[in-house]
Amino acid sequence: MKKIVIIGPESTGKTALTKQLAEHFHCPMVAEYARSYIDQLDRPYTQDDLLTIAKGQLSLEDEFQYMDAPFLFCDTDLRVIKIWSMIKYREVHPWILEQIEKRTYHTYLLTDIDLPWAPDSQREHPQYREQLFAMYQAELESSEVPFILISGIGLPRYEKAVKFVSSIV
Repeated sequence: MKKIVIIGPESTGKTALTKQLAEHFHCPMVAEYARSYIDQLDRPYTQDDLLTIAKGQLSLEDEFQYMDAPFLFCDTDLRVIKIWSMIKYREVHPWILEQIEKRTYHTYLLTDIDLPWAPDSQREHPQYREQLFAMYQAELESSEVPFILISGIGLPRYEKAVKFVSSIV
């Protein structure tokens, strides 16, 4: 099973694209654990919550490790939590960094910021989209993991992602 991560700043269509790809290829997807975790909190999240979120994300991912499917589409990974932690707390828990080094993924789809911002209760940084995008791109480039930029609006964005994933079968 090839693990494909959809990654990028807030409000760049990661969840929608992950669902579309999973449906198109009839493969499982791993949802973003942070959304459900934060939704159930009765308080603002803290730095300690990011470690819990990271562990929850990997636990969800591990549920699919023995499934017979060509792809597993992941709506985020620990690199997102790393960047989130750096922005909010200026540090990253060592366990998260260790897991980033240990885990391997086949490729990443980096979602561009060319979609309009859509506010929701968990999004925090509409004014920093360009800086956050640059951080995601730098993270992927410095780690030398394979990635492709997914840009465009609507059908062209989806078609670019499908074409790319189809090429790695």
